[in-house]
Amino acid sequence: MTIRTVPHFDRIGEENAFAVLARATALAAKGKDVINLGIGQPDFATPGPIAEAAIRAIRDGHHGYTPATGILPLREAVAADLHRRFEVEVSPEEVMIVPGGKVTMHMAILMFGEPGAEILYPDPGFPIYRSMIEYTGATPVPVPIREANGFAFSADELLSLITPRTRLIIVNSPANPTGGVTPKAEIDKLVAGLAQWPDVALLSDEIYDQMVYDGEAHVCLLGYPEIRDRTILLNGWSKTYAMTGWRLGYSIWPGKLYDYARKLAVNSFSCVNAPAQYAALEALTGPQDAVGRMVAEFDARRRLVVEGLNTLPGVSCIVPKGAFYAFPNISATGWKAKPLASALLEDAGVATIGGPDFGLFGEGYIRLSYANSAENITRALDRMRGFLERRNAP
Repeated sequence: MTIRTVPHFDRIGEENAFAVLARATALAAKGKDVINLGIGQPDFATPGPIAEAAIRAIRDGHHGYTPATGILPLREAVAADLHRRFEVEVSPEEVMIVPGGKVTMHMAILMFGEPGAEILYPDPGFPIYRSMIEYTGATPVPVPIREANGFAFSADELLSLITPRTRLIIVNSPANPTGGVTPKAEIDKLVAGLAQWPDVALLSDEIYDQMVYDGEAHVCLLGYPEIRDRTILLNGWSKTYAMTGWRLGYSIWPGKLYDYARKLAVNSFSCVNAPAQYAALEALTGPQDAVGRMVAEFDARRRLVVEGLNTLPGVSCIVPKGAFYAFPNISATGWKAKPLASALLEDAGVATIGGPDFGLFGEGYIRLSYANSAENITRALDRMRGFLERRNAP
């Protein structure tokens, strides 16, 4: 018997960081010492009060279904947190609690993606953007994210790519994989230009919004009234509170899109598990000092990794302004990015991700996550230096 699936499943991609993680784990199981700078996962433990809130919720009997959109106290806390940090008015009825950030991408792209439609997305960018766009049959239109622009998007270039077929624009700042932060002036220009395209929706991925450095201030797209009725916000707890495995995200939906998202939730995951939602509530309403400590440590590691990368033969790296990634230019080493990343893992025991895994414009770069200890970062840089001095490009 031949099992047949519908054709669009042949178009779906994946996130190669998990493939690198699997290979690194396999090598470690065989006894190889591997330093993982590939996966974007904080090495900190979830703060104690958050974990205790989940345990308390189980003991208190919170282990049944919740509303598909999330428990009301958590949705209220999300709205209050956004108001506190960005002075934006958000109703709890606009907030949806979802199991991780990818769910919001999936929902938004499903709503707007179809054959004949175009969706703009950052490149290099999070690989699931393009994967989901292709899955729907829409045409993915990459918005180049250039080193010369500090890895911020160019509003003029983005606006020039919009056509009457454009249905959705995805923006991401602070950005994965580059660590780029788009300044307010550029976002202002984008918003002004979108007045000519009133039917184009936006998905703003702000999952790293609390990880900005050097005096930069995060700009939340919900703060622009002129596009509020067509902006979907993606955020969550994974990065800020070291809760990647908890699978917790949230999104803000405008108008009738909210009910579409609610129905997608009912038809797929039903609801986010109840104890995790109580942990998320504690994260937002409890002390925030752990967040400050983690971000300060990421900042110190950022400076360490950039300084070290710029001493490696053939490598240069601009200073990332946000998130916990460096995206060094390795063109002068003579290596292509993916072969270099593979060789660094297999030969030197350092896991990184080749730039092309993040898009067409990723060649010539590799991504390093500095969500690892300063000691391990230093060891990894030493290994990379030894490898580059020892091995010529194939």
